[in-house]
Order: sequence, then C-alpha cells, then structure tokens
Amino acid sequence: MYCNKNDNKKNICPSYVYVYPIPNTKGATGPTGPTGPKGSDGIPGATGPTGPTGIRGSDGATGPTGPTGPQGATGSVEPNPYNLYVESSAAPGGDGSQISPYQTIEEALNVVEPNGIINVLPGTYPLNNQLVLNTSGITLKGTRGANIVLENSIIPFLITGNDVTIDGLNITSNIPYPVEFIQVAGTNDQIINCEIYGPPQAGDSSNWVVNRGFVTQGSATNLLVKENIFYSLRQPAYLNPNSTGTIMNNVTYNTRGFVVDGAIFVFSGNSWGIPENAVDIALLSGTTSGAPYDPLTALSASNSNATISDQR
Repeated sequence: MYCNKNDNKKNICPSYVYVYPIPNTKGATGPTGPTGPKGSDGIPGATGPTGPTGIRGSDGATGPTGPTGPQGATGSVEPNPYNLYVESSAAPGGDGSQISPYQTIEEALNVVEPNGIINVLPGTYPLNNQLVLNTSGITLKGTRGANIVLENSIIPFLITGNDVTIDGLNITSNIPYPVEFIQVAGTNDQIINCEIYGPPQAGDSSNWVVNRGFVTQGSATNLLVKENIFYSLRQPAYLNPNSTGTIMNNVTYNTRGFVVDGAIFVFSGNSWGIPENAVDIALLSGTTSGAPYDPLTALSASNSNATISDQR
C-alpha cells in the first residue's frame, strides 16, 4: 500500500513511502491444444526430363535346339463335289478326291454339284456310252494328255445344261463314225481350248463319213466356241436354225468348213491350215442376209481371208 502525495488529509500519510511492485514469475506451460485441420496440397511441380537409356548388354549364347517331335498322323482328304478328279489309270472305287480319283468321267458327272469342276487328268478315256452334261455351270476341264476316244457310233457329249463348259480336251475316235463329237442344246455354253479331230479318211472329202466337231440344236443360244483346233472331219460344225453364238480364234483344216443353216453366229479371228478346207464357211439357203454375214468381204477379211460359199 502507498500514500498519494496529493492526499491532504493529515496524519494519514506522514511521509511519502515508495512501494516497488513485486516482479511476475513465469507460470507452468499449459497443455498442447488440438491439431488443426490439414491444409490443401499445393500444385505439383513439373516432371523432370527422362534420363538417357542405358547401353544394351550383349546377347547371351543361343541354347541348343531341342529334339524334333514325332510326326503326326496324316489327315484324311474329303472328296469335294465342287472339285472332282478323274484319272483313267486310277484304282477302282475312288471317291473323286485328288488322291483317290474316279476312273471315269461318268462317275464324276453323277455327283458333281452345280458350278463344280471335273478335272480330267492325263490318260486315255474310251467312250462307249453318251455323257450328258445337264448340271448347270459345270466345267469339264482337261489337262494336257487327257484324250477322249469314241469307240461306238454315238454322240459322246450331249450338253443340255446352261453355262456348261468343255475346256482343254483332246477328242477323237478309233474309226470314223457318222456322228458329231459334241451336241449343244443349252444356253451360254462354251467349247474352248479343245483339239477335236477324226481319223484320216481316204479320197475326196465329199465322200467322207459325216463326222463333225459339234452340232447345235435350235435351242442352243449364246454358244461360245473359242481357240479350238478342228481337223480331219467332214465339218468342224453344223449350225442349225435359230441357234446363236460366237465362233472365234479357232484353227480349222482338212474339212469341208463350217456350215450355217439358218443360224446366227459371229465369226471372228478364225484361221485355216493345211490341207486346206474345201470351203471355210458355207452359208446355206434360208440363212439371214445382212449382219453378221454381210458384207461377205468383211466376213472373209475378219477370218484370215476365209473362202465363203454363199448359197442364200
């Protein structure tokens, strides 16, 4: 306690007394308060550049090759009715596959599917029965050395199906028969790349047996005959009324020529060998005038200067 110097009351503070304050002492540390919430992360810094790739170590030595395993069993080959094979020297009972072909073309014709191919492998195929090609779109395709030999007085090939092709066959006979080798009755059929010929006949060709390469029925339309060879025949072809098509790039010799009997065929690029034909193209009475036969000079020029007998 101390007296105020301005206090004028007597006998209360007889003199001035200075009282000095007692210094504060430090108290004990209080308990730690709770941790405050974490602040949000700052934005990451940019990724530093990738360091250079280290040098590749050397390859180790190649280990030894392991032993070869045993060979598996040979798989079977199923016959394909869209791609059949025929070989005259094949064993009987084949299934038409390449490893087990049929012996005869007739066997293949009995099972071939529309648009299928019958591959005739090299060999001689004697024919005593007519083969009817009535399945649409099929191809009878010969390979070099596939020889068809007619041994009877029948028409060996009758095409009644549409879009049928005979390609690459050699067709002949053991003696001259008075028949054609191919008769055509379908639409859009083809005879291509074949060699069709008869045995030699003595004397003047007007007295030969009437054997022919092919004959058209009136129902044969848009037939294509291309790049064949016809020789030693009475006629390469007889084209009956109302049949139509194209005959182009064939070689014909030692015959009495193509006979057109009221048919409409375009002849183009055909040529003639030696011995020469009696005539190359004969236009019979009843055959149309005008295109595709007239003018005759153009017809001749477009067929290697063909000799034309115009009987219209």
